[in-house]
Amino acid sequence: MSLLSLEDVNAYYGESHILRDVTMRVEEGEVCALLGRNGAGKTTTLRSIAGARPPDVRGGAVRFRDEDITTMEPEDISTRGISLVPEERRVFPNLSVEENLHLAEVVHNKSNTVGRSIPQVEHVGMTTEDVYDEFERLRERQTQKAGTLSGGEQQMLAIARALKQNTDLLMLDEPYEGLAPQIIANVEDAIRRISETGTTILLVEQNAAAAIKLADRCYVVDQGKIVFDGTAAELRGDDETRERYLGV
Repeated sequence: MSLLSLEDVNAYYGESHILRDVTMRVEEGEVCALLGRNGAGKTTTLRSIAGARPPDVRGGAVRFRDEDITTMEPEDISTRGISLVPEERRVFPNLSVEENLHLAEVVHNKSNTVGRSIPQVEHVGMTTEDVYDEFERLRERQTQKAGTLSGGEQQMLAIARALKQNTDLLMLDEPYEGLAPQIIANVEDAIRRISETGTTILLVEQNAAAAIKLADRCYVVDQGKIVFDGTAAELRGDDETRERYLGV
């Protein structure tokens, strides 16, 4: 049983058909990369998994630990251990680093205790001290307002907030977007360390070369369809697919 599976998922924005029979799986403990050009359907795939509206999933199924979560509300999906770090990062700019981390914990605890009739999964997120051990730069800036952080530091804070929320599957949407090469390397190292703790990661990236370095397996999506499914090593060796769909 895969940790996450999508079976013939079709998703729409209004009447625009974006995802077309998308089938993929993510195994527990792996780093899985979903790659493709801008507009290929990568973010729509993550939003469909997270239960975000839009898009509207009109066919197929999304399963997490073999439970059908296709029509669940985002907060119910989150309580099962799925966290999405969006491309926009969405930190609270007028709150300090520590206040952002505390708020993430409060929101998660509230979502678990407001009378839900869903089975609760026993898993424990990172403590604030764990986060600071993982992201030393955030420790140095814990009293600084998030809006004054660099792009890379905001990305680290966004990932850290997700890890405070009892995450089994961490979904990262374009974590390298807009970052300088050295900062990309820092974020890359953090993602690698998080993976080594056993957290499963689904990584969406246009920077295919960087993502393939981290990934165990890769999917390539084009015009809403999966056009490649294989290991990272297989994709590295598939010049035609990389040149045609990724431009690398």
